Amino acid sequence: MRPLDEKETTAVFEKLFKFTGNNLKNIVENPSHEGPDKTPGRYCFRLHKNKVYYVSDSLVKRATNVARPKLASIGTCIGRFTHGGNFHLTIECLNLLAANAKHKVWLKPTSEMSFLYANHVLKGGLGRITESIAPGDGVVIFSMSDLPLGFGIAAKSTQDCRKLDPNAIVVLHQADIGEYLRMENQNEQLIEE
Repeated sequence: MRPLDEKETTAVFEKLFKFTGNNLKNIVENPSHEGPDKTPGRYCFRLHKNKVYYVSDSLVKRATNVARPKLASIGTCIGRFTHGGNFHLTIECLNLLAANAKHKVWLKPTSEMSFLYANHVLKGGLGRITESIAPGDGVVIFSMSDLPLGFGIAAKSTQDCRKLDPNAIVVLHQADIGEYLRMENQNEQLIEE
């Protein structure tokens, strides 16, 4: 486990900025009340086995007692670096993104299941959408009861969404909470083999 270098930090912050905008400052400056210290610490980003973790300083200090090969995870895994050096956000960062999201989309109850099966969001499934979304912006998807369901990339702007037919794609799927169940099935198949 080590701190991110400059290139890695830039890649992580660019991806987070796509979803949070200026609220990225809230993520970086968030005080941590974990650990025995009475004064609040800070959260930081750490790299371990190509995965980036969002973790409190006090937990990082305590994790130094664990050998690197035996350390499975620490804090919240927000994403991973591919072999090509690209950074991809994972579904575990959804709570972090939802609390600081700049652009939001709410789905009708009838289209929630479709999204949770890794399908894109269609115009017919939109319940509400925030203003000033441009194509390519990061979007956090919520149910109508404000439960975060996942995140994706806007395919159309807010203005264009008003003129689209119901079967047009509005948000491109990136991750959803249904991944937990899909990954569980994959893990069970691997165990059986």
